[in-house]
Parts: sequence; C-alpha cells; structure tokens
Amino acid sequence: MSDLVAIKAEARKAAFVQRKVAFAAGQGAAAAHLGDVLAAHVGRVLAGYMPMRTEIDPLPAMAAHDGPVCVPVIVGPGQALRFRRWTPEVRMIPGEFGALIPAEGDWLEPDVLIVPLLAFDAQGYRLGYGGGFYDRTLEGLRAARPRLAIGFAFAAQEVPQVPVEATDQPLNMIVTESGPRTVCG
Repeated sequence: MSDLVAIKAEARKAAFVQRKVAFAAGQGAAAAHLGDVLAAHVGRVLAGYMPMRTEIDPLPAMAAHDGPVCVPVIVGPGQALRFRRWTPEVRMIPGEFGALIPAEGDWLEPDVLIVPLLAFDAQGYRLGYGGGFYDRTLEGLRAARPRLAIGFAFAAQEVPQVPVEATDQPLNMIVTESGPRTVCG
C-alpha cells in the first residue's frame, strides 16, 4: 500500500467520525443555503444525490430546483457516473453500494453537480469514499465544457488539507450550514 493510499484511508476514518458527530447536531440552514445558490442556475440540469448514512441531505434543494434534476447511477467499477432524471415522485430502487436510483427515466448530462463528501479543504479538494467515481465524472464532463461542482457538507467536515492525487478534481464551491463559499483552488 502506498503512503498516499494509507494517508487517505486514515483520513477517511477520521472524516466518518467527524461527519457522524455533525449529523447528530442537525443540518441547520444547509438546505436553504444550497437552494439560494441553485436559484442562480434556473433551467440548468442539476445533479444531486440520494443521501446515505450520515450524509447531509440535499433533497429539499433538489426538489425546489427550477429545472431538470438527476441523480448518479454507478454503471460499473472504474467508470464515470451516469445521471438519471429524478423527481420526488419517481420510483426508486437500490443501486450499487445501497444508494437509491430511479427505476427508469431519461439520462441527463448535468451542468451543476451537488457532490457528497467525507471531508473538504479550503482549496476545494474533497475526500470521497475512494472509488474515484466523482473524479472520473467531473474530469470527463469538464473536458467538454465548464461545470459547477458544489460540495455539500457540514462545516465540521472541513480539514486543513485533503491528501490529493493528480486525478482528484477540485470543487468550485462548498455549501454548509454556515453558508456558501467559493474555494481558493
């Protein structure tokens, strides 16, 4: 195991604990802040996510978005995510890793992505679960044209520095219960 892999594994353990504590304290105004940010993107295709475990919940902001909304679908190991149209009424089924996905619907290409994470830093880097799905996806989408990637997290998930590899894709913005902020990266 390389040093960076071990460092990231240890950082993930610590981040899970920190997020669990923040989750117990409640979401506060996080969804309202996210909704305010999304109001500037009316009509654009938004990719959200279905919250799992102690992830902060973007569903209220997704449901209020004035435009098409989709959620990620894992199509296979080592591949970029695809995104299927979502509404609060769509029938959901378990997908890979237990995340709920729409049972059917159109495939969409997002302009704005709400990205889940374990930890983030002021430079806009995120620590995910280690599968590289969002990094591959953002790299591919951004190769075609600019995309807005918004990390959605509890403020307590911020760390001084996320261990970074060359393949890690930075976020453009972070939204927490404390409000939105553009990152330094």
